[in-house]
Amino acid sequence: MTVSYLGAAMGAAAVDVAMRDFFTARRAEADAFGEDFAATVAELESYVLRGGKRIRPAFAWLGWLGAGGDPEAPVAAAVLTACAGFELLHASGLIHDDIIDASRTRRGHPAAHVTYAERHRARGFSGDPESFGNGTAILIGDLALIWADVLVRSSGLPEDAHTRISPVWSAVRTEVMYGQLHDLITQMSGDEDVDRALRVIRYKTASYTVERPLHFGAAIAGADADLVAAYRAFGADIGVAFQLRDDLLGVFGDPAVTGKPSGDDLREGKRTVLLATALKLGDEHDPAAARFVRATIGRELSDADLARVRAILVDVGAVERIEQEIAHRAERAMLALAASTATAYAKHQLAEMAIRATQRTQ
Repeated sequence: MTVSYLGAAMGAAAVDVAMRDFFTARRAEADAFGEDFAATVAELESYVLRGGKRIRPAFAWLGWLGAGGDPEAPVAAAVLTACAGFELLHASGLIHDDIIDASRTRRGHPAAHVTYAERHRARGFSGDPESFGNGTAILIGDLALIWADVLVRSSGLPEDAHTRISPVWSAVRTEVMYGQLHDLITQMSGDEDVDRALRVIRYKTASYTVERPLHFGAAIAGADADLVAAYRAFGADIGVAFQLRDDLLGVFGDPAVTGKPSGDDLREGKRTVLLATALKLGDEHDPAAARFVRATIGRELSDADLARVRAILVDVGAVERIEQEIAHRAERAMLALAASTATAYAKHQLAEMAIRATQRTQ
């Protein structure tokens, strides 16, 4: 990849080029393990490249630029390749999350475990197709996690940069796993505490979506502690706001735009911040509505039930409360960014990304 192709405003296409180059090398390795493994690598490549906004690598890239990184420097291509590692980390999380949540679709396509269950049936394998699908998808998700490390390590970054990013990369992977585990425990226990739901998204989403990618890019550039702190404050708030918007889209979003059936979070009984807020407000102001929501979520919903739950979320003030929280966090994040020592270009781009992340429709 040429440095001039990257430019200052690194886009999704540049990340895709880096990942295609990576998968080309992996396909050559996969052939030695046999036809089935090669097919699995091809499926993972298709899964990673067929959708997504590449926002995590973009935040990492901007973190580097904002700390003084030069997009015309010879090291720029290595920086972008390392940033692309976040996309494989993201793919791993999505694949595993869909198994845990029993989600059937992802980005308008069958989820990985659904795809492999169908292949089990098509090939006439013995045993349970669903177990095969889940097991294979777990392994593919693990492979994506391993290869995220490989992509970062083989990126070509200087040794001193690798030393600086190592604790950041370890932290983000640990935080994602903590968030995922905390989410699972929260869902299975039926915990309705708003603060605990916020803690889930703080680590499961905000950390690896905005906060740590910015930290990662800053570490590559050798940024000082003050800029890292500003990045992390900005990233934590925008990352949480991003997921709060996702909570709203999971209930009210257009499936043709989001790529997932509307209301899936309610069918799965997910203890989102939106739901926890609605139950808290319902208990305080409309106990009958709160009882209806508790009795309805976590199962297949009729159109009428879904419509009524949506109306309750609006009527008890939960939607308004979440919108206020998104606005509050976005404003606080912008203040942290404005006061930082990040370059003017990075500040402008990060502000625009923050607006898109918190006001999006998909």
